Amino acid sequence: MNENIKQVSATLNPPAPHMVGDGFRVHNFFPNGYKLKMSPFFLLDYNSKIQFSARNEPRGVGVHPHRGFETVTIAYHGAVAHHDSAGNSGVIYPGDVQWMTAASGILHKEYHEEAFSKKGGAFQMVQLWINLPAKDKMSKPKYQALTHAEIARHQLPNNSGQVEVIAGEYLDTKGSANTFTPIHVYNLRLNKSGEASFNFPANFNTAFMVIEGEIKVNDREIAKADTLVHFKNEGEQILVTGLQDSIVLILSGAPINEPIAHYGPFLMNKPEEIQQAIADYNQGKFGYLEE
Repeated sequence: MNENIKQVSATLNPPAPHMVGDGFRVHNFFPNGYKLKMSPFFLLDYNSKIQFSARNEPRGVGVHPHRGFETVTIAYHGAVAHHDSAGNSGVIYPGDVQWMTAASGILHKEYHEEAFSKKGGAFQMVQLWINLPAKDKMSKPKYQALTHAEIARHQLPNNSGQVEVIAGEYLDTKGSANTFTPIHVYNLRLNKSGEASFNFPANFNTAFMVIEGEIKVNDREIAKADTLVHFKNEGEQILVTGLQDSIVLILSGAPINEPIAHYGPFLMNKPEEIQQAIADYNQGKFGYLEE
């Protein structure tokens, strides 16, 4: 066996779903569903594909604060409108990415987009929380809107499909998002019988979320839609084969080796920083956003 293969540590079924607000039915793979080494990725909420009925009043999540990290929302089906207290707003449609750096603090709300809500239909999303290093936690909030058309693509040989490079780089294709630490976030769109190979440093925490289809990893492990493939921190090379036409969200990043203090929507390094975040929020220092 090639010693440089990054071996699978586990293929994980989706944990029981729970509702976030009334618009997002999510499986929390980590940190609550499974205890995984995935820093700098702190949270993965997967809204598996469900049908929402038509409704005049959009479902969603009301105004809530964030501090100390980034939220990354990736749309596969449906449409989400969002607003924040820094004055940013927009809509993400299938293939789009909303990359919000909450950092020093922001208020945020997200709802099903109005036209989608009135019509109803298939809805499927991923939200990631990406931790920030201590030196960047209190930086200015910012927002990166990445439409599907703008995201960098690498065409795979032999009509295997393509890699959409949201962040980091894949071979010679550089990702569209700016990041604070070394991370790779890709959407792999793999055709049936297509192959793609990846190379990540041994110490990078790595996982594949199978969004659609079915894949074989390293010619051994089979992973179906809605499962998470988690890798060991050894070896570098991963081979993926499409057993069906498949979409796979690929995550790999250098761990941030700093202490974590987490409470609700705040992700800091020390308990006193959590207390400060709560105090700042209560004093209105995160700005104002209408419900």
